[in-house]
Amino acid sequence: MDLSILIVNYNTCNLTLQALRSVFDSRTDYQFEVIVIDNNSTDDSVEMIEREFPKVKLIQNRENVGFSKANNQGIKIADGRYILLLNSDTVIQKDTLDMMLKFMDNHPHIGASGCKVVLPDGSLDKACRRGFPTPSASFYYAFGIARLFPHVPRFNQYQLTYLDPDKDYPVDCLVGAFMLVRREAIEQVGLLDEEFFMYGEDIDWCYRIKQAGWDIYYYPYTSIVHYKGASSRRKPFKIIYEFHRAMFLFHRKHYQQKYSWAINGLVYLGIAVNFIFSLIINRLNWAR
Repeated sequence: MDLSILIVNYNTCNLTLQALRSVFDSRTDYQFEVIVIDNNSTDDSVEMIEREFPKVKLIQNRENVGFSKANNQGIKIADGRYILLLNSDTVIQKDTLDMMLKFMDNHPHIGASGCKVVLPDGSLDKACRRGFPTPSASFYYAFGIARLFPHVPRFNQYQLTYLDPDKDYPVDCLVGAFMLVRREAIEQVGLLDEEFFMYGEDIDWCYRIKQAGWDIYYYPYTSIVHYKGASSRRKPFKIIYEFHRAMFLFHRKHYQQKYSWAINGLVYLGIAVNFIFSLIINRLNWAR
C-alpha cells in the first residue's frame, strides 16, 4: 500500500462525501486506502459513508475524541508508506495524489509535504505554508505589522507572504487540512500529540519532524479547495477556546525554556487578551 488517507468526520456528512468523491475520482497508479474516523456524529454521516463508499475503513468513536487522537487511531491501522491527513471540508484535484506521491518518492529527505490550498473564493489559504510561531513572529502577526508590510521577511515570519505562492520551497510547517507524511518520519518522531484537541497539532508535528532532521516542503503545482469557515463567521466557544489553548500548549512545549520569564509572560498575556477579544467579536457576530 502506497498511501493511507485519513479523514476525520464530525457532523459534516455532505462535505465528507464530497471529499471522498474527489479522492476516489483521482487518476493515479498508486495504491491507496481511505480511513474515515467518525467522532460520534449525530447526523447520518456513518450511514451515508457506508452506503456510498463500502471500501472505506470506518472507525466509529462513541465520543468526540478530537482531531489528533482520531487521526492517531487511523495511523495505527494504516498500511501505507505515506500518511495523508485530509480534512473533511476539502476537495482534491484528480492529479493531486499522483503528483504529491511522485514528489515524495523523488525526494527521500523530505519528511512531510503539502500542496497549494485555496479557499472557495480562489484566494490562498495562508496556513498551508507557514513559519513557526516564535514570539517575534507571533507579535508581528497579532499586532498587524505583518499586514502593513507583507513583503518584508522580518515581519512575515509566520504567514510567509513575501514568498511566491506558486513556487516550491522548504517551509517550517504545513496545515493539517492536507499534510502528506512519510512513514519513516512518523516512526521516528511519534504520533500526533493528543494534548492538542483540534488546533496546533499540525504545527507541533512539523516542529518535531524538522527537529528530527527531515525537510518539510511546500509544493504548489497541484491544489485542493478548503471550505473552512464557509458556512458562518460565528464560532462555538469550544473552537475559540481550543484555538487559543493550542497557542499556549505549543509555546509551553517548545519555547518556554528558550525565553525569559518576561517574554513568556508577554506571550501568555497576549494569548489571553486575544482570547477575550475573539470572544467579544464572536458575541457581536452572533447578535447580528
